Amino acid sequence: VLVSVLRIITKASLPQTPQGLQRSAQLYFIVSVLFMATCILCLNILHRLSIMKYYTDKKLSALPYHNSYIGDLKQINLTGTPMSTAFSTEQTNLKTEFWNTWKKIKWNAVGILMIYVVTLSIFPGYITDGLQSKILRNWYPILLITTYNVFDLVGKCLTAMYVPKATVKVVWACSGRLLFYPLFAACMHGPRFFRTEIPVVLLTSALGLTNGYLTSSLMILAPKCVPTKEAETVGIIMVLFLGIGLAAGSLAGWLWVI
Repeated sequence: VLVSVLRIITKASLPQTPQGLQRSAQLYFIVSVLFMATCILCLNILHRLSIMKYYTDKKLSALPYHNSYIGDLKQINLTGTPMSTAFSTEQTNLKTEFWNTWKKIKWNAVGILMIYVVTLSIFPGYITDGLQSKILRNWYPILLITTYNVFDLVGKCLTAMYVPKATVKVVWACSGRLLFYPLFAACMHGPRFFRTEIPVVLLTSALGLTNGYLTSSLMILAPKCVPTKEAETVGIIMVLFLGIGLAAGSLAGWLWVI
């Protein structure tokens, strides 16, 4: 959203000349550096917050053997068990726990994968596929990108008001987003009405809204499917599938260009 707003400001205020584009690029870099510095500052402050301390302590209290780790090492030495054997057994247990965790949240992971494959295979690739507006002209792509980003943010914020209790419903909703393919295809090659600004803006808004809401819902629901001690593993799996979805969706997005 910040980038979209910044682009609107620079396009409206700076001339579309080499000098204007240079100033626009410099402004982007300045804002990016300030934003990164703010993120670094927040990261250093985050773990000092009382709510973070509470959940960190809660996670540690749920981890098996964390309070008796030193005692376990002493017990290993007393019984004469080789350290390599003990750690090998522990590694096997961790692998087993990982796959058990995966079985519990596999549909959440598949859902997050589908979300970003659908989203990025459509947006912003379809903007380069001959979308034109006699009214908005060269503002059209910029406003579409802004519309998507704003509604994506709105969708993420809506989870503060309501989150579905059943993961199955959210996953089915993710599957339902496949309907965006024929709808956007109609906007590209369908009747003249579908190729006007209103249907395209409405579909772009729906794409962003569902992307933000369903992503946040799955990220919230996934850790609730497992005990507290497995929540960190769930986070790793979800982020992994999110990254795979981003990569696969970006590659599929070339289909709108080719």
